[in-house]
Amino acid sequence: MNWDWDKLEENKEKFSKSKKTPTPDLSELKDKIPFFDNLKGNGIKIIVLILILLWLASGFYIVNPDQVGVVKRFGAFNRITGPGPHFHIPYPIETVLTPSVTQIKRIEIGFRSTYYGTGVDTYRAVPKESLMLTGDENIVDVQFIVQYKIKDPYSYLFNISNPFKTVKDAAEASMRAIIGNNQINAVLTTEKFEIQNQAQALLQKILDTYQSGIKVIAVKLQDVHPPKEVLDAFKDVASAKEDKSRLINQAMAYRNEIIPKARGKAALIVNQAEAYKETKIRMAQGEASRFLKLLNAYKKAPVVTRKRLYLETMEDVLKKVKNKIIISKSIGNKALPLFNLQKQK
Repeated sequence: MNWDWDKLEENKEKFSKSKKTPTPDLSELKDKIPFFDNLKGNGIKIIVLILILLWLASGFYIVNPDQVGVVKRFGAFNRITGPGPHFHIPYPIETVLTPSVTQIKRIEIGFRSTYYGTGVDTYRAVPKESLMLTGDENIVDVQFIVQYKIKDPYSYLFNISNPFKTVKDAAEASMRAIIGNNQINAVLTTEKFEIQNQAQALLQKILDTYQSGIKVIAVKLQDVHPPKEVLDAFKDVASAKEDKSRLINQAMAYRNEIIPKARGKAALIVNQAEAYKETKIRMAQGEASRFLKLLNAYKKAPVVTRKRLYLETMEDVLKKVKNKIIISKSIGNKALPLFNLQKQK
């Protein structure tokens, strides 16, 4: 096969020329567009002025009623502004932060709640945070929430770097300290309200030490129970304690019912005895007084008094007899004494 080397070289040159991109002639473009001539004059000034105005306009900002404006100049605190429109030197000279000082923030410790749009909140436990040691060396599962808000924007923004983590760690440390000072029975039953108050006071003290600018609104226990491994045993103990309390209450109710009755009967007997005593004393005093009067009368007229006493005594005796037969003394000495002289009805 014979090659035509001249023709081959000619084809290569044509191919290389066809791939080259033609370079535009700027002088021709400048002639066709006269605008380029004006860029060196007023056009550049107008563009620069527009850019300056836009830069200045970026310095306007609005603070909402529930916010405060914290202005920083070159990253350092400069001033605080209230609600409404304001102006600051635009970035990068000044920047503005607008934290909400009325919003109540919430932190969950020991659990995390989730919402799936079904209208029901679900949660998952976080044992690393919730398991705590009581004063009597028992483990208890404590789940609680902390509610707080900003009380000093300057301290909140510039004294702590991570407010959420700061409050969470301080709240967990406070609750562990309070739980460690109480017995497990108190934690599970009677001292929950007191534990909440103590934990809130201790948490506020720690945050004030940090100069965090945070006010603790509330610390609320959500659920306090023993670990799952010993939960059944604690339920049995709690059931036994409830039975004990129920029996004690029943006994106290019976006691409260019996004691007043016994006291009433005792008071009645005492009152009756006192009345009997007073009656006997007064009767004895009356008899003694009557006897003395009879004695004085007897001394003055013995015969008459003796006769009167006899007649009064016979009168009292005969009053008790229903059927009476009276005969003279002379007949009585001759009569044969027979009983049942008259048929008794």
